[in-house]
Amino acid sequence: MASQELIRKLNETIENIADFPIPGIQFKDISPIFLDPKLYVEVIEDLVKFSKGKVDAVCGIESRGYLFGIAIAVALDVPFILIRKKGKLPPPVISEKYDLEYGSAEIETREGQIKKGQKILIHDDLLATGGTTEAAAKLVEKQGAEIVQFSFLIGLKDLNGKEKLKKFDAEIYHTLEY
Repeated sequence: MASQELIRKLNETIENIADFPIPGIQFKDISPIFLDPKLYVEVIEDLVKFSKGKVDAVCGIESRGYLFGIAIAVALDVPFILIRKKGKLPPPVISEKYDLEYGSAEIETREGQIKKGQKILIHDDLLATGGTTEAAAKLVEKQGAEIVQFSFLIGLKDLNGKEKLKKFDAEIYHTLEY
């Protein structure tokens, strides 16, 4: 869906940081996008095209999912719902635990913000293994809403995150794939 021109601009803008945060990782630094307001708008327009007319709300995953997710929701004229790490939202909350490589984590959203029957887009900046996004989808389903889409700026194909999300029978989109 993204134009070749947008893909070219993003590839020239996103910085590869070797061995960060640990040796062997190629970190994709998206922060230079925010130095170019026109490029940021192009990214939002691309992500909005994917979801226009298909969703009732956007859920963004803390914290980098907020960077584009809020703007997507505003452009679509739908609510934006925060999905945060445990303990960051005031009660009452709904939570979902998930496993990490070493240990586990938990995410939450405020009770009552996701409505039963809503069609939900879950957005994050990057899809890697899909663990956090899968937990976010389970959190949405617990509240009786339907995940109809997942969107990401970047998808990392070698980490198989898409496979983990296929069980939700929702559209999956990423502007870039590495």
